[in-house]
Amino acid sequence: MSEQLIKQIKMDLENVVSTKRYIHTMGVVESSKELAIRYDEDVEKATIAALMHDYAKDFKKERLMEFINQANIELDEVFIKAKELLHGKVAALIAKRKYNIEDEDILNAIEFHTTGRENMSKLEKIIYLADFIEPGRDYKVVEGLRVLAKEDLDRAVLKTLDNTIKYVIDIEKPLHPNTFFARNELLVKLHKV
Repeated sequence: MSEQLIKQIKMDLENVVSTKRYIHTMGVVESSKELAIRYDEDVEKATIAALMHDYAKDFKKERLMEFINQANIELDEVFIKAKELLHGKVAALIAKRKYNIEDEDILNAIEFHTTGRENMSKLEKIIYLADFIEPGRDYKVVEGLRVLAKEDLDRAVLKTLDNTIKYVIDIEKPLHPNTFFARNELLVKLHKV
């Protein structure tokens, strides 16, 4: 992987996503780099995963399903009903097929940034968290999460998972089991259970 790959993804991304989404993505890149430095993770890998995380976010459901079907990916009921969760899977497919990204950690960070999952790698946690705390985000608890993110990656991810669960319940949408599993695993790890 190289600077050339990062440059190419940035150029392509400008033509694939809305201006608003591009600005958000650059914010996620910025936050991911900061977290990668703070938690001794590969900055280049964090940059690539951050650039790709919402690559397919603006795709219509039909286009997302074309990618899913072509790759013979089986979806559970929640993924089928919640279009907003599919873009991570599709973005990971594009990363692999179009950009020849083979690093499983990068691909998993892209794929699972919407739900989290049990036993997330450090890079997965960084991308998951950066998506919620990037500079353009402005919601009730974001400042507290930004502070916590600088102190304790696991606790910040746990708090973000808690907020996601509350939000999804409040808007009466289906919550993917991966999110519960990620939360429970971190609770046990942090000795809260």
